[in-house]
Amino acid sequence: MAHLVAPSILSADFANIQRDVEMINSSNADWFHVDIMDGVFVPNISFGFPVVKAIKKHAKKPLDVHLMIVDPDKYVQAFKEAGADILSVHFEACTHLHRTIQNIKSHGMKAGVAINPHTPVSVLEDIIADIDLVCMMSVNPGFGGQKFIENTYHKTALLKALIKNKNSQALIEIDGGVDLNNYKKLLQSGADVLVAGNTVFSSKNPLQTIAELKTI
Repeated sequence: MAHLVAPSILSADFANIQRDVEMINSSNADWFHVDIMDGVFVPNISFGFPVVKAIKKHAKKPLDVHLMIVDPDKYVQAFKEAGADILSVHFEACTHLHRTIQNIKSHGMKAGVAINPHTPVSVLEDIIADIDLVCMMSVNPGFGGQKFIENTYHKTALLKALIKNKNSQALIEIDGGVDLNNYKKLLQSGADVLVAGNTVFSSKNPLQTIAELKTI
């Protein structure tokens, strides 16, 4: 399978959100990555359901929604109604992770689990066969534009081995600090989906940058 690129809307121009969504529509990108932050699980607040609905109204590609919030179970149905196609919750935020995954799938969405940089991939051993996506944070979650954590390459390779060992179909998504200098090494390590925020939206030619991220 060719790898996927998911530009992070968190880095878009919110005064011109429709313009940026339509740019992604016309690009080689595969998904929209939508970060939801509550100011509790992470030290920042992003946006809620009205903005997700506004993005969905114009988006012609799936919404990959990443919940960086406490108690995500409360909001699974609401994010489905807002337009999420893929919904990822943090391992660190879910006391009963299997139940949460079942809840997401029961609403017709693909289910993902995100892990923070300090969380070992081994914690996913008992859930990896049940999920569609692992969102591996390659920066500490909460803010865009952070420096990429080099240990991510090693963790990606370990996760790929776990997925194969468990006959899982889960994709590996890398979120944070992905750029034109490191994306090929990430793909070589086993990544399937690249989330790119500042790299895309601060580019002088976002369409070209996305096209470059799609090349091997």
